[in-house]
Amino acid sequence: MLLWPLCQLASLIAAFWMLAAIVLGSSRAWTLAVGYDQLANAAFGGNEDETISSMAAKRARLGVWWAVILCRMLDTVDPGHSQRAIEKDRGEILKD
Repeated sequence: MLLWPLCQLASLIAAFWMLAAIVLGSSRAWTLAVGYDQLANAAFGGNEDETISSMAAKRARLGVWWAVILCRMLDTVDPGHSQRAIEKDRGEILKD
């Protein structure tokens, strides 16, 4: 139970660092964005070291409906994002 307030504090600090990095044009903003992405993936039951895009792309290959929709949305904004995001060494390993 004592870990929860520390995690909340870390999240708040990370949010401020990310905002500062965006304003200052630092690459740390991208690093923090990936960290938030991995955190969200872990919250949804995925591997803590894998992004949502990677997990969704792997699931989309299997025809999982929500993953197919998410990948289509991501690929509309950034064509080819889903396939580039696949982390073969993270999360569930799927055969090609």
